[in-house]
Amino acid sequence: MTDRADPWRVPVAVAQIPETGLHRDIEADKAIREAIAEVGGLRGVLFASASLDVVPKSGGRFQVTGRVRARVGQTCVVTLDPIENDIDEAIDLIFAPPEQIPQLSDLVDDAAESDEEIPDPPEPIENGVIDLGRLATDALFLAVDPYPRKPDAVFEPPVVPDNPEDHPFAALKALKIDKKPPGAKKPRKG
Repeated sequence: MTDRADPWRVPVAVAQIPETGLHRDIEADKAIREAIAEVGGLRGVLFASASLDVVPKSGGRFQVTGRVRARVGQTCVVTLDPIENDIDEAIDLIFAPPEQIPQLSDLVDDAAESDEEIPDPPEPIENGVIDLGRLATDALFLAVDPYPRKPDAVFEPPVVPDNPEDHPFAALKALKIDKKPPGAKKPRKG
């Protein structure tokens, strides 16, 4: 059974990561792919896999690098036809103990004020665990095209009528109220 909020769970306890790091190849099974599709608003997920390396860094931090690959079913925003898109997304994140996050986020803010490349703020290590499945799912969702379209799909703008009386609101003109109602009398001068 999968968790609806986090359908792909592959927890790794940081206490069990060797000093040399570890490598994980993970693949989502059918139930997980169906749950990912539902959570992500996709027609389907035909396959999803990730190849990730977790390397210890100083101060109890860990760097996770690798790739997420998937094929997702979507609907073309122009033709409404079903289409499939391939995803190949790189991952390079730092995980840190929760108490280090505010300090490390300040360093990211300081880098934003300079001309340096701005690093991503670190992710928290929650309960001594890094969830590689959740990380792969997040990367997959970030790589999904929000406006997928078939390669040959062309948007045709609606045709504007030449006659100004031929528009959707022209019928409302017939309902226009006269300024004075029929049978109204002029006030008498007295």
